[in-house]
Amino acid sequence: MKTEKEKNSIGGSFILKTTAPENVFTPEDFSEEQRMMKEAVQEFIDREVWPNKARFEKKDYAFTKELMEKIGALGFLGVAVPETYGGLGMDFVSTMLVCDYISGATGSFSTAFGAHTGIGTLPILFYGTEEQKQKYIPKLATGEWFGSYCLTEPGAGSDANSGKTKAVLSEDGTHYKITGQKMWISNAGFAKLFIVFARIEEDKYITGFIIPNEPENGITLGEEENKLGIHSSSTRQVFFNETRVPVENMLAGRGEGFKIAMNALNVGRIKLGVACLDAQRRIISASVQYANERIQFKTPIAQFGAIKEKLAQMATSCYVGESACYRAAQDIQNRITQLISEGLSHQEAELKGVEEYAIECSLIKVAASEDIQNAADHGIQIFGGMGFSADTPMESAWRDARIGRIYEGTNEINRMLSVGMLLKKGLKGELDLMAAVMQTAASIHQEEKALNTHSILSEEERILIHCKQLFILLTGNAAQNFGTALEEHQQLLLALADILIEIYLMESAQLRTLKNCSRFGNETQTEQIAMTQHYTYDAMTLISGKAKDAILYMSKGEEQDQLLKIVNKKLNYAQWPNIIQLKSLIADKLIAENKYCF
Repeated sequence: MKTEKEKNSIGGSFILKTTAPENVFTPEDFSEEQRMMKEAVQEFIDREVWPNKARFEKKDYAFTKELMEKIGALGFLGVAVPETYGGLGMDFVSTMLVCDYISGATGSFSTAFGAHTGIGTLPILFYGTEEQKQKYIPKLATGEWFGSYCLTEPGAGSDANSGKTKAVLSEDGTHYKITGQKMWISNAGFAKLFIVFARIEEDKYITGFIIPNEPENGITLGEEENKLGIHSSSTRQVFFNETRVPVENMLAGRGEGFKIAMNALNVGRIKLGVACLDAQRRIISASVQYANERIQFKTPIAQFGAIKEKLAQMATSCYVGESACYRAAQDIQNRITQLISEGLSHQEAELKGVEEYAIECSLIKVAASEDIQNAADHGIQIFGGMGFSADTPMESAWRDARIGRIYEGTNEINRMLSVGMLLKKGLKGELDLMAAVMQTAASIHQEEKALNTHSILSEEERILIHCKQLFILLTGNAAQNFGTALEEHQQLLLALADILIEIYLMESAQLRTLKNCSRFGNETQTEQIAMTQHYTYDAMTLISGKAKDAILYMSKGEEQDQLLKIVNKKLNYAQWPNIIQLKSLIADKLIAENKYCF
């Protein structure tokens, strides 16, 4: 594998390359301006949102709207919007940073913010005409209007293009009449603008429309949905009954709605991933503080190994998630910058930049949404009986976290998409997967060359290379065995996707830690080294199991025996780490600092 020297790589190419630590962006690389923005967002959340968590659990939709208006006045709703349209025009990493820290206190506010700034605004910014942008984006950027995205229908969930809502052109050709039912529509209760998808005649693909929320124009809302979590996120059905929409309110071209929906989801996926991070930090900090204060058997429970186990797992997942999110964010920004230099508009460049890294967006979405659920579950357990009480923050955090695995395409869909998109890039020649498969198959049995590295993580780097080789080998076998029918073998795709996810996260953590060791010194990164070693150990264990699942499914006889031997040989340590000692080291740092401190 070649070391990646170029600044702008291809999405998905991480599986074929050995990336140099200096070529990744980490949270430690935030500029002074970005740190100031982070502090401003934290200050608002700590002052206005965190002390009022109870109101969000009581379905105080008016309070959610009030806070959205406040952050609109502060400019936070317009971070991703160019200054031309009344926004702050911030780079992609900065928009991720704001999304991260604005989303940690409650899922209700996180959903309202994410739905408005993402799928409620970006489709117009990316696909709208100049007239549409000038007319609507400034109102959305300042919070004068709130946006809502009407895609899902009772019979169309993961199969987004199967919606039944109809758009019928009027006889005089001046407007369409929209009729249909949309459900699970976030922000519907206070939205002034709907982005609606409907089918014209018998078109293969749906079409997008911009529709102001005017009840007298055949628009009615259902009651607020009773939900497991995100209680103060307004979620309603929206009914359209011959709603008149001027033809100039069509978004992009006829039949391009499915493309709009899919590309909006790419942005939504990575933003959802980063939106899980500060929630994890807050859960970890609250758990550590409670564990330090709770005395049992005359000892703070933080000193018990069973509690340290959970704290170490929570902190490690958060650290790794941060590493992956901001690595991908900068890769996307680098691509955006390159495309702008080639003559594309900022909006076109951002759309294509995110689309380039759609694989990473899916991987991050899956991993982060599952990590936040696990963190909240550990938090409840650390709090014990109190964790089950609605009077402590863990109960609502656990319920709010659950929606993340459904938002922006279910995790099952995203898993299968990630492998499918990778194979598609191979077929299109964007990634030379075939050459990688052949090279790996030819070299997998050869004696391993010693890595030319003396880094503190040399053993982990070796394991990472082996995991990549194994994924390439198994994916090549799967494609050869099943061809175009591979998509029908969903359980196999899920196993391959889990391997791919762990590789990206493992590598992201390793690169972040190595970069920081290089510039700050190994002695300043003791716990970060331990978290990276901990994660690599767990990832290797999971990958070993998933690889064996795949091998037992798609091979027989001697081929199967050979593949299983490769797994056992390659996924191994020359010197095994003392994993319990590593976890104790991580937990002890948290306990001493009394918060998440990385």
